[in-house]
Amino acid sequence: MSQETQSVRADIYNLLAALMRAAPSQAVLTWLAELETEGEAEQPMTKAWAALSQAAKDHSVEQVAEEYQNLFIGVGRGEVMPFASWHLTGSLMEKPLAHLRSDLIRLGFERNENTKEPEDHIAALCEVMALIEGEVAQNAFFNQHIQPWYPKLIQQIEQAEHSQFYCSVCLVMREFLLIEQTRFATIPVRETKFANASGR
Repeated sequence: MSQETQSVRADIYNLLAALMRAAPSQAVLTWLAELETEGEAEQPMTKAWAALSQAAKDHSVEQVAEEYQNLFIGVGRGEVMPFASWHLTGSLMEKPLAHLRSDLIRLGFERNENTKEPEDHIAALCEVMALIEGEVAQNAFFNQHIQPWYPKLIQQIEQAEHSQFYCSVCLVMREFLLIEQTRFATIPVRETKFANASGR
């Protein structure tokens, strides 16, 4: 994979992480609204970016903030649970989180003391994918910690009562992660203990 391709992938992961961790600022909404899509118009990824850009034009920063509050925070809990353990086991803080924490240690990542959410939040997982170098390590992390549950998360967001802007975020997430899943399927799978995060 070229350095340019890796940089683009990291940028997309970081954008998804930012959008899932907090409601976007006016600056981010403006940037999305002015986004110029590349590629053939009928390509799924191109259409997804266009839909997200249009959603940014159609929603104010206050509307998106209220939507984020209803979806991910709520009173007690929001309509959507953006945690791997919840979608894989039905509960928070379960074995998937323990396995993830072990892999993060092997990769050399440390938990930020100011972070309140468990490490299996989709935003945190996207941030890790943006930082991992080497296709072997990327493949292992993606297939162990994202691929098994991201379709359930996307479905939950799309079916949520208050989901509007974030339905468009889900379009980009689905198409991008599907591209990732397809790409990783072509990489020979071998067990890795994440001894070298760079994959070298």
